[in-house]
Amino acid sequence: MSDSNRGSNAGGDAIAPNAYRLLWAGFMAILAAGVGFSVRGASVLEEWSKAFGFTQTELGGITGGGLVGFGIIIILSSFIAESVGYGTLMILAFVMHFLSAVVTLAAPWVFESAGKDATFWCLFIGMFMFAIGNGVCEAVVNPLVATLFPNNKTHYLNILHAGWPAGLIVGGVASIFMAHNVSWQIQISLFLVPVILYGVMIFGQRMPQSEANARGLTIGQMLIEFGSPLLLFLLLIHAMVGYVELGTDSWISRITGSILDESTGRWLFVYTSALMFTLRFMAGPIVHKISPLGLLLASAVLATVGLYTLGGVESTIAAILALTIYGLGKTFFWPTMLAVVSERFPRGGAVTLGAVGGIGMLSAGLLGTPGIGFKQDKFASEKLQEVSPEAYARYKADKENSFLMFTTNGLNGAKVSALEDKGKKLTAEVEILKQTQRSDANLEGLLTWWSDASATAAQDEAPVKEATLHGSRMALKLTAIVPAIMAVCYLILILYFKSIGGYKPLYMDGEKMTGGVQGPMEA
Repeated sequence: MSDSNRGSNAGGDAIAPNAYRLLWAGFMAILAAGVGFSVRGASVLEEWSKAFGFTQTELGGITGGGLVGFGIIIILSSFIAESVGYGTLMILAFVMHFLSAVVTLAAPWVFESAGKDATFWCLFIGMFMFAIGNGVCEAVVNPLVATLFPNNKTHYLNILHAGWPAGLIVGGVASIFMAHNVSWQIQISLFLVPVILYGVMIFGQRMPQSEANARGLTIGQMLIEFGSPLLLFLLLIHAMVGYVELGTDSWISRITGSILDESTGRWLFVYTSALMFTLRFMAGPIVHKISPLGLLLASAVLATVGLYTLGGVESTIAAILALTIYGLGKTFFWPTMLAVVSERFPRGGAVTLGAVGGIGMLSAGLLGTPGIGFKQDKFASEKLQEVSPEAYARYKADKENSFLMFTTNGLNGAKVSALEDKGKKLTAEVEILKQTQRSDANLEGLLTWWSDASATAAQDEAPVKEATLHGSRMALKLTAIVPAIMAVCYLILILYFKSIGGYKPLYMDGEKMTGGVQGPMEA
């Protein structure tokens, strides 16, 4: 965009007449992802654990699979977005969102027909298909909004990504009122409402090209940007963003629920999401005062303090305070990182923005979600072995879980759930099977186990609860290391830009870059 064009836009943020309609369509697409993510984390994962006997690591693997798919598809879609067109990709996203619901809803039938392992893969594939829809949307809406609002990218990308916490709020509140009263199948289908809305909003709309595509840059020319040490450093930081933000969000309501109680954990998740939703509309004025990197540094410090403090809370008031600090910290990470990359590497178009989002999602799926689940399993099982080896023998999972080069034998989620409700749900489910003249080897085997374990349930309850709580606390405290490292990285960036004259956005004027100093890390 030339200097004259930038000047002509000074009186208005948008460069297209349908810019705000497309912004809110993107908002709805991201909201759909948030609803699906929230419902799973708030209640459906728990239902899957009870119904299918999954450990925390296995649940993390299912959820992580969705995030991995999200990341891969963002990257792949970004390579074709410039040539295929944003509208075509959004139609693909719409179709994949619907198909993902069909596959996921088939899980109970798969469990009855083929058992636990097949059910794991059914849910994994359903999550992966959901992730395809989410990933395609993300690959489109980020460069689209950056193009529509070139002079205020941080502000409008934060507004766009306010759709994520909005989805977390909708899904979280729905789960609170539907948990134990409405089937998980209905809860998991709620995300289809915003899917329909974004489908209606994009129908027949013309979408602009990115800055890079409008200048005629090829994919090869866009890829040259990845030779920049600065961009590679930003990608590394965003991998940590994915770990600490999405990885933690996958577990936060369950972890706070184990520290306090289930209902409180869910309401606190809604509270932090509401905080994030509100603050993302304020990113523009904040950035104008302290710069994007200053905002990110402050966010990393707050996230570190909040997560570590949350790992040691004993009361609801203390949890609210810790979550407020954490919420203030995590709010601006994702969209502001996108804005920084878009502002400093406009020649990268959808490709560089797709790489940022993809790396963040891949990190959350491959490292954050399963890693935090593994930490819970590891420290919970070690604690139970320490305080009650006999209880550990009764409640350990049938096989070991692994993460990277580490292994542990976690606790069986179905067995722990049976202990928590004294086997009531298990007994009722087996009775239903008898009445319908059906059989289920998994449930029947669990009932046989409970007939023996119930004799020691009174003495097992306290150590199992203590171990689960210990695992939750340790997972949060260790995760706080990640934003602490991020804070150091942001400080390095601030010092680097100070050495070259300060942080400023870059703009494309033909083949030249204007608007800020380009340093050696970007050359």
